[in-house]
Amino acid sequence: MTGNELRKKYIDFFVSRNHKEISGQSLIPENDPTVLFTTAGMHPLVPYLQGQPHPAGMRLTDYQKCIRTGDIEAVGDPSHLTFFEMLGNWSLGDYFKEEALSMSWEFLTSEKYLGLDKERLSVTVFNGDDEVPRDDDAANIWRSLGVPEDRIYFLPREDNWWGPAGKTGPCGPDSEMFYDTGKESCGDDCKPGCHCGKYFEIWNDVFMQYNKTEDGQYIKLDAPCVDTGMGIERTVTMLQGKNSVYQTELFQPIIAKIEELTGKTYGENEEEDISIRIISDHCKSATMIIGDPRGAKPSNLGQGYILRRLIRRAVRHGRKLGITENFLGQVSQVAIDMYKDVYPELLEKSDMILSELELEEKQFSTTLKKGEHEFEKILPNLLKNPKKEIPGRLAFKLYDTFGFPLELTEELAGEHGMTVDRPGFDSAFEKHQEASKKGADKIFKGGLADHSVMTTRYHTVTHMLHEALKRVLGDHVEQKGSNITEERLRFDFAHPEKMTNEELKQVEDIVNAEIAKHHPVIMKTMTVEEAKAQGARALFSSKYGEQVKVYFIGDYSVEVCGGPHIENTSELGTFVIQKEQSSSRGVRRIKAILK
Repeated sequence: MTGNELRKKYIDFFVSRNHKEISGQSLIPENDPTVLFTTAGMHPLVPYLQGQPHPAGMRLTDYQKCIRTGDIEAVGDPSHLTFFEMLGNWSLGDYFKEEALSMSWEFLTSEKYLGLDKERLSVTVFNGDDEVPRDDDAANIWRSLGVPEDRIYFLPREDNWWGPAGKTGPCGPDSEMFYDTGKESCGDDCKPGCHCGKYFEIWNDVFMQYNKTEDGQYIKLDAPCVDTGMGIERTVTMLQGKNSVYQTELFQPIIAKIEELTGKTYGENEEEDISIRIISDHCKSATMIIGDPRGAKPSNLGQGYILRRLIRRAVRHGRKLGITENFLGQVSQVAIDMYKDVYPELLEKSDMILSELELEEKQFSTTLKKGEHEFEKILPNLLKNPKKEIPGRLAFKLYDTFGFPLELTEELAGEHGMTVDRPGFDSAFEKHQEASKKGADKIFKGGLADHSVMTTRYHTVTHMLHEALKRVLGDHVEQKGSNITEERLRFDFAHPEKMTNEELKQVEDIVNAEIAKHHPVIMKTMTVEEAKAQGARALFSSKYGEQVKVYFIGDYSVEVCGGPHIENTSELGTFVIQKEQSSSRGVRRIKAILK
């Protein structure tokens, strides 16, 4: 079964079970300061899982583009990816465990769908602890579906519990389904969740049945929800009996292009295979990020920084394979051709994707020259060292500050009869990774969709800022991202040049004049086509006939949005622009506050 076939079968199955297919959202979350990218299928749906009504109803299904960046340095092995797709279905206070698990079992085992051998499927459920009881309900449902006792595993919180996203909010036990790959067991303790590869996790059903309070209590929700997820890449790999996602049609055309460019053959040399996998994944991810409706461009901040890291790591591995010319555009074109029917925005933005990749490749060549120059500057002092060794922290500085690859530092060192302190470099790198992961964890745990009074005000005034920018600068202005905290808003938008003081004053004055009119903020639910007819601003990638929320700020602004809003602009106070600066090529950034 191919990825396209799996995607279609999944959506068709849940639509036939009265779920509405909704559009997957942008890779770059709207007005969510907690994460740089959409990390899971449930991420855009958090407000609805927390109780907001969804315009499409209580049963939903979709496929979602995702980026996870916590393990960028691990990409290169046979399994890690930065870009992947998640299939999902949700119950927003409608059905619960029995229907969710029954549908999961039917999709996995029915010959009409995946047709997996029931005898090779095992399940896990939450074992309970001092705070929450064991999930006997889920276990009993599995028994009723025919899963024998010896293939139902009770596991602790770290294995079978989700949430809350922040310190408080919806959370609950989950139940995971595993397929026995047929590999040898690693020992008596081998069970689903073991990392030896015998058991393959194929699906996860999360039951949000509790609300965790500030004082740590778990209160049962009146309308519990179900959130499920299945990764396309991982599942296709298993269904095709492959050892790695890179052996499937989701990567083979890209790898064939890299083989053509390098003269290498995938599968003959493990070190070269690592480089081929890194180029394949990173180039696909970069294509998706640049080509997204809210696409980012390479920069030193936020999404643009991650994008730059992906591109430069791919270029470095291209050099390792002997490529000296710009090549990412050719690899990216293959990815565009592979996904253009599923994500039409890639075709629409193909010129921009290819030009941005070429620009970044050229710029990185300049960066490498700077790194070589820096190395030459410090070389005389290094040669005085009787140890003839470049300290690890210095090699890491060249890597971190100048983007200079360690292998190039080792190459240059070798030309002068020197070595590099690898353990010292690894130590400095680990410290950097720990700091980065702590920062990422802090961002992720900051509270997805954790909307306070102030963040709700800032969210609303962001719409007003967007409208004012269009009126002052022109219709080319398009939101490219935003970040909202309790203290301020940050808004990125497409515009080719620095705004003048007069333009900034005009924008500020327009927003404050409209705030002073005490506009009511009204939400209406309508189809995408109706929203367009009303002149609503949005990045319309929604499916035909799909229901969306449209917010009207008096007669001033009309915008499609899923976030929280105030009821009247009189609640906003005075809008003050504090700073306007470049965010990345062709994108400007405004920081503003409400007084």
